[in-house]
Amino acid sequence: MNAPQPNATNMDHWDARVDLAAAFRWTERLNFHEAVANHFSYAVNDDGTQFLMNPNQMHFARIKASDLLLLDANDPDVLSKPGAPDPTAWGLHGALHRHCPHARCAMHVHSVHATVLASLKDSRLLPIDQNTATFFNRYVIDDNYGGLAFEEEGERCAQLFSDPKVKVMIMGNHGVMIIGDTVADTFNRLYYFERSAETYIRALQTGQELRVLSDEIAEKTARELEDYPEQADRHLEELKLILDEEGSTYAG
Repeated sequence: MNAPQPNATNMDHWDARVDLAAAFRWTERLNFHEAVANHFSYAVNDDGTQFLMNPNQMHFARIKASDLLLLDANDPDVLSKPGAPDPTAWGLHGALHRHCPHARCAMHVHSVHATVLASLKDSRLLPIDQNTATFFNRYVIDDNYGGLAFEEEGERCAQLFSDPKVKVMIMGNHGVMIIGDTVADTFNRLYYFERSAETYIRALQTGQELRVLSDEIAEKTARELEDYPEQADRHLEELKLILDEEGSTYAG
């Protein structure tokens, strides 16, 4: 597949493109990606229906800012146009940006520990430490996996984000979908969810009784972390600085 060539159209929304490209590169470095599958998107207009997304089956390690597609969730002909997105990416992200304007950014991966959690009969993430407490009462579990996420499945999944407090969908038998206000906010949440899932799965593997926080302390911790100043922004900025120092092409 040939990468899209830079032109006036794919220079629009440049700062968001650069942030997304950095998130793709770092997601691959953390091994949260899966081959040439998985998708990130970011809404660029007020109602959230126009959004940037990665090209069809381009590896996260190669994605540049100028490669990102600019799509319209209300365009019924997207999949028949040249350079069309992956059909399952369109199914999930198109529906999400069509129905959930609060989901400005969306990141879907099959990262190992999140997917292990999604494969358990009980896919709850119990608050056993500070990181897992981050997600207390802020995720939803999808128990009705219906196959590849073409448009019908995407429409069904989008309905699970109707509560603006919910930022994570643990996709039973599938993976995880993370949403947020910005690329930095969403990537930071993705990072900490995978870390939390790993901690929880490893704790289960000990066979020992879990030290579960009270609902009161878990909620208090979640709120404190939500209000913690600039952490998500600084996280992404530091990653971009590392990529820049390495001479990465992500911002091209």
